[in-house]
Order: sequence, then C-alpha cells, then structure tokens
Amino acid sequence: MKNEKLSMQQLNRISVEEFKASEKTPIVVVLDNIRSMNNIGSVFRTADAFRLDKLFLCGITATPPHREINKTALGATESVDWEYRESTLECVKELLDKDYKIFALEQTSDSISLEKLTKEDLTDKIAIILGNEVEGVQQEVIDISHSVLEIPQFGTKHSLNVSVSCGIAVWECIKLLKL
Repeated sequence: MKNEKLSMQQLNRISVEEFKASEKTPIVVVLDNIRSMNNIGSVFRTADAFRLDKLFLCGITATPPHREINKTALGATESVDWEYRESTLECVKELLDKDYKIFALEQTSDSISLEKLTKEDLTDKIAIILGNEVEGVQQEVIDISHSVLEIPQFGTKHSLNVSVSCGIAVWECIKLLKL
C-alpha cells in the first residue's frame, strides 16, 4: 500500500464559521513588537492550526488586513481572533488579572529549557509572549512573567525565527495539555 498524500477533501477542513464556533485551545500568543509581517502571518497560521484562543498584536506589530501578512497567513486572519494593543506590558498585566499563566519565550539567566516544562507547570489558561526579532521580549514583560521558557539549541546562532519558535513552544504546551 502506498503512503499517498491526502486530498483537501480528505483532510476534512472546517469552515471559518465552524472554526469560530469551535472550542479553542486555552492558549493566547502575545506578539511583542514583531517587525516582520511574514512572521506575523505565520503566527496566524500556527494559531489557526492549533485552534488557539487569540493573538494579541502589540506595539509596532502590524495588523491585518495587510498584503504581506496575508501572504503567509493564507486566510488565517479570517479565522483567528486577534486584538491590537499599544503596550505589551499593559496587555500582559490584563492577562495576569484574568488568571493566565504567563510564559515569556526568551534566553535569560533563569530561563527553563522547554523540554523541562511539565503538565504541572501549566494552568487552564496560558499566554506565550514572543519578542522582537532583534531585541527579544521586553525586560519589563519578562519581569512580570511567571516563567521564562527557552528552546534548547545546539548550533552557532542560538536564535530561531519568531514564527518557528511560536510553533515549537505552542506544540510543547499542547502536548502537555492534551496528550
């Protein structure tokens, strides 16, 4: 038997309306001053793929509709709920007030390697903060986060693309929540 690719019909994709009405994974992603609209669009696709609750686009992070975001989002800006916030810090404070467990994704002196995250570290509502491509997550946001997670890396660059980092971190949390 061949291992054949599935057709779009066989994939049983849900409509935007079905997506909006469906139960979401209790994870929000906060984009802290993301410069690249390709990264923003890719994060929208990740949020759609994993049925995340919402995206918060903060500071200089561009918002839909925009041709450059749409190029990588491939329609996910229509399905995923999002809000723009001028201040990442104020957004994270609001999430803290709503009992979200806040995880900044950054390399710090006290960061926890992502593979050491356990189900016990998670709560019913999770926020993952992703920082600017050059500056990372703002220190004042790190300071109020519950924990800082770091993706282990073994090469010379010690950095990953923002959208790649998002996918890795979200998947690790989903595995712990659902599996």
